[in-house]
Amino acid sequence: MLVRASKVRGKKLIQPARIHAEWKSTLSVLTVLIGFALYAPHSDAAETTSSTSDTIVVDATANSPNATTPENSGKAYAVKTTTAGTGLTLAPRDIPQSVSVITKQRMLDQNLNTVGEVLDQTVGVYSQTTDSERQQYYARGFEINNYTFDGIPTNVTGAWNFGDSTEDTAIYDRIEVVRGATGLLSGAGNPSASVNMVRKHADSKTWTGTVTGTYGSWDKRRGVVDVQGPLNDSGTVRGRVVAGYQDKDSYLDNYKARKAFIYGVVDADITDNTKLSVGYDYQQSRVRGSTWGGIPTWYTDGSKTNFSRSFNPAPDWTHYNVDSKKVFADLSHQFDNGWNIRANGTHSETTFDSKLMYLDGFPNKITGFGATGYGGWYQGKRKLDSVDVMANGPFQLLGRQHELIAGVTYSRQNNSYDASTTSFSPEQIGNLNDWDGSMADANWDSMAPYSGEIIRQKSAYSAARFSLADPLSLIVGARYTKWSAEETGIYTGSSSYEKNNVTPYAGLVYDINDTWSAYASYTSIFQPQDYKTVDGKLLDPIKGKSYEAGVKSDWYNGSLTASAAVFRVEQDNLGQQDGSKYVEGSADQAYYAAQGTVSKGVEFEVNGAVTDSLKVTFGGTSYSIKDGEGNGVSTNLPRTAFKLFTSYKLPVQQDITVGGGATWQNRTYQDTSGVSGKNVRIYQGSYALFNLFTRYQITPQLAAQLNVNNLFDKTYYTNLSNYIVYGEPRNASVSMSYSF
Repeated sequence: MLVRASKVRGKKLIQPARIHAEWKSTLSVLTVLIGFALYAPHSDAAETTSSTSDTIVVDATANSPNATTPENSGKAYAVKTTTAGTGLTLAPRDIPQSVSVITKQRMLDQNLNTVGEVLDQTVGVYSQTTDSERQQYYARGFEINNYTFDGIPTNVTGAWNFGDSTEDTAIYDRIEVVRGATGLLSGAGNPSASVNMVRKHADSKTWTGTVTGTYGSWDKRRGVVDVQGPLNDSGTVRGRVVAGYQDKDSYLDNYKARKAFIYGVVDADITDNTKLSVGYDYQQSRVRGSTWGGIPTWYTDGSKTNFSRSFNPAPDWTHYNVDSKKVFADLSHQFDNGWNIRANGTHSETTFDSKLMYLDGFPNKITGFGATGYGGWYQGKRKLDSVDVMANGPFQLLGRQHELIAGVTYSRQNNSYDASTTSFSPEQIGNLNDWDGSMADANWDSMAPYSGEIIRQKSAYSAARFSLADPLSLIVGARYTKWSAEETGIYTGSSSYEKNNVTPYAGLVYDINDTWSAYASYTSIFQPQDYKTVDGKLLDPIKGKSYEAGVKSDWYNGSLTASAAVFRVEQDNLGQQDGSKYVEGSADQAYYAAQGTVSKGVEFEVNGAVTDSLKVTFGGTSYSIKDGEGNGVSTNLPRTAFKLFTSYKLPVQQDITVGGGATWQNRTYQDTSGVSGKNVRIYQGSYALFNLFTRYQITPQLAAQLNVNNLFDKTYYTNLSNYIVYGEPRNASVSMSYSF
């Protein structure tokens, strides 16, 4: 492929219930695809279990945000170029922000099947588990709410779960994480990070594919097929299908989860310079025994509860079902003068149906009685329509060549929620010491509108990369965003508001030599927030400034990269939990606006191939975050953390690859409401988790892989509040993969 770019450098396993009829159609499709894959004409198989596109034979331009070069695909942990951060196709060392790219090979090696699992292994990213279905992710002390699909943003809130963190990674080529403010490309957002999922495309002019089966702890069974090839004789039109099914229980009692997904894309070379991609993505999740919150933290005598990790506070009638559909199209044209124009649009609809019970109160240690329950049956729908049109290319000024990008974006996101609520008395809950989930369901009232919002963003943006001298480049740009929202709520009535904002961006990169570069960047930020005070008033938008400086390097033509950065973020109006208070008339957590919040710290990452046999990812972050009065903010998040993963191909036995990794974080704490009503502090001590993996290439086509997580079965919390959530115990999986 030809690419042009400037300066490219525990418990007993339970057999699952009979598969519901709603899954039969998906399973039928998957069966047909697997059969087709096994009988398709074979090409040379990949050495590892990488899915299919290790040999790229189609043309692409470096100006395409989804361009995948031979260096960017295949077995690498590092990429040569990316559009992350600025929209310009640059080597990672030319981007004046911290960027992590998790490639498909790394996702394969670590067996990272969901976006959430990828983020858990990403340097500088931390997670908090709200319950069995909701995880929030943070960077630099702030929540990540900007998730993009091929650059198209979706705003995510922690209050409602549309399954974003459980999106299956089988359909993605890589996941890009830019830490810090990303207002140039996303407009509104937190100065935490943006997460961009880059979809797989049909890149091969010969039929090729991979079929993978997995069996693991808690009766996990998973099958995925990934097939691509030409749809006409010349190969100018190509198709790709990725489909999968997964069924598993959990370390939690009475919990079962099933999901199915299918993804299809057609890539066409309309002319030598004009490319068109259209695709469809459907993902379905069905969960039984889903929790809302976790296990009560305190007994009535003020001591901490000691329920087992497998204790599931959810009744057996609870469920959480999610359906997601996305349709997308991408049209690009490259002109002979090097300029490129691209239009990218998407329509997505995601729905959820959740019947849940929140276990509250303080049970008696001896009798097990005393807890109460709050029931909620919620249904939600999120519709997103978005289009982005941009142009970029080179231009001459003062005898030097520079780059320019300019574009406009429109998005409309409509979120609506219906609800029916109830409560459960201590007598209905019964004795938690004998709890088995077999609690009678409630007599629910009819569904009624609960809340809704329509969020619109109209934006225009532009940035230029000026070559000031051979070793010095300057990136400057700005984005104008007109942001508006219309909200309705059963307790708050109707309201509407809008915010117009200009987000500047400036970054300076100096090439110290062929290996090292130094950089500095600045951007302002704004983020409307839907947190509310005790009396139901909406908090003002978050405002602030973000600064970053650091050094970057690459070796072996970009196969190994390294970065180190210092950062400072200044913010006002940052929403913080107002103790254990709730919004008046609802079960929603109340918040207050913290002023003068400052986050500052350092982070580093080394990623890529150290030798032909050894790949490594190692990084860490250390920071502090305080409000204007010097109080710690988000104390439930670790202030220092390290993440490591390695992969090593044995020199004397080239068909065996071994590896593993570790994550470590320091002690955290959270003030909670105790039995007396006064704040009581709960701690999670510092801890480390270890994992292992090995792969055996049985034949050039067939490989077996073993993954073990939490090797030493460490007990730890993933949530600290009036309830606690345990992290997963030790678990393992075995996969077989056949490539052709």
